[in-house]
Amino acid sequence: MTQAVLVTGGGGVGKTTIAAAIGIAAAESGRRTLVLTVDPAKRLATALGLAELGNHPEPNPDLELLSAAMLDSAASWDAIAYRHAPPEVADRLVTNPLFEAVASRFPSGQAYAAAEEMAVHLESGEWDVVVVDTPPASGGIEFFSAPARMQELVGGRLLRWLTGARLPGRRGLFNLAARPALRLADALLGGPLLEQVAEFLFDLRTTYDGITAKAAAIEAHFAAAIDVVVTTADPGPVREALRFHAAGIEPEVVVFNRALPTSWAEPVEPLDNGRAGARLNHNLDRWASEVRRQQDARADFGGRVGTPVHTIPWLADPPVNLDGLRALLEGSGLSMAALGLADA
Repeated sequence: MTQAVLVTGGGGVGKTTIAAAIGIAAAESGRRTLVLTVDPAKRLATALGLAELGNHPEPNPDLELLSAAMLDSAASWDAIAYRHAPPEVADRLVTNPLFEAVASRFPSGQAYAAAEEMAVHLESGEWDVVVVDTPPASGGIEFFSAPARMQELVGGRLLRWLTGARLPGRRGLFNLAARPALRLADALLGGPLLEQVAEFLFDLRTTYDGITAKAAAIEAHFAAAIDVVVTTADPGPVREALRFHAAGIEPEVVVFNRALPTSWAEPVEPLDNGRAGARLNHNLDRWASEVRRQQDARADFGGRVGTPVHTIPWLADPPVNLDGLRALLEGSGLSMAALGLADA
């Protein structure tokens, strides 16, 4: 059975880099591993030893069991159309500007596309581990609610009201109850545009059964996944990390990234060297205070949620190769066993 590892958290906390490091550790433990990311940063591809990342898995030339792919939302939404609608309907959907607008503007669009791509790879049988760098929207929690929101989009009250509880046998027919609204829309938009909207709505409804079944499968994958929440000790990211617990999502591991060395909080002999010494003493005190604040934040977080907390040290420069990514987890205790992955 393929194991999903969902690396979640808000934007800017370093979760993409940590997801890549977990992927390397999984591959080096003998597991066929895919890292699926939403981050288009060129430096990630370079650090993973790849010329570029695309929507299809790219094998790593230096680590046989590791591959990586980057979510292409547009391509993923096209795949969703062809996966859940008849071919001729999917052809119309992917060329309809309204479908493109939904794909790009639907609040959970990127999150749902990522969830479907995750499910495709989990069900392919090609991987032992799929590490997902989840979209950062809403601190990462939107990824978990995306299947339900997508079902509401394609089967919600408004769409059912306009198209009827069942799809009509002849295109262009509307639910009688909706006709007053459609007559008003016809007056405001004009017949040709209304016809285009109507065709889109009917086409979108054809995806409902497939998306409903896939959403249920995704929810099952979520339930079986290993959840890793990445944060920093700053107040904003900590609040976002706490939202997972408030929503009933209990991660196996919480990672506090960019932790300053605890040794910086140890007392030092003040320098007595005039103005320069005073400035240096002041800066040392500030850094010591920041270290203590981070320690208190981690302790408070761990006390609230009871989830194992791991720290990854602050680095002056991000990892630029496989060795740098490997080193990221050293000393953090974030091993395969800590993640709950059984021996390969």
